[in-house]
Amino acid sequence: MKRIALCSIAIASLLGATSVQRAQQDGAAIDSGRLPAEYRDWRLISVAHEEGDLHSFAAVLGNDVAIQAFRDGKLPFPDGTIIVALHWKHVPSEENDKIFGRAQSFVAGLPTNVQFMVKDSTKYAETGGWRFAHFVNGKPDPAVSLDACFACHKAEPRDLVFTRYAP
Repeated sequence: MKRIALCSIAIASLLGATSVQRAQQDGAAIDSGRLPAEYRDWRLISVAHEEGDLHSFAAVLGNDVAIQAFRDGKLPFPDGTIIVALHWKHVPSEENDKIFGRAQSFVAGLPTNVQFMVKDSTKYAETGGWRFAHFVNGKPDPAVSLDACFACHKAEPRDLVFTRYAP
């Protein structure tokens, strides 16, 4: 029995170390202007719908560190947390509306951008411990001021994160 317990602890430690190592690699990719490998396979945290000028849908995903922090209700988020929002314009679905018998359905249209938040409380201390990144067509968007990201997010008291976990 002791052997099984020790083996379980060793495996859990190894998986935790792997998550941290992967988070460091993914953060380095973002810092160097690249999208992290396999970020589209991260788990769903929530979805978002933005009105106003944006008219967008978003799928908000998190790496393993982010998911565990959300599940545990851990604030501030631990270093290694990476949150990504995949945005699309929303467009009416005439096909769905025919089935519903009225105009009411919207679906994802053209992709607009991919936004990241990377937590490293030491490296990004000046921006609340977070690095913000904005990609369009797989490349960093030089037209977006990342200072504006922090200016908006710093008003959010939950460690600058707007998204709520939707289990």
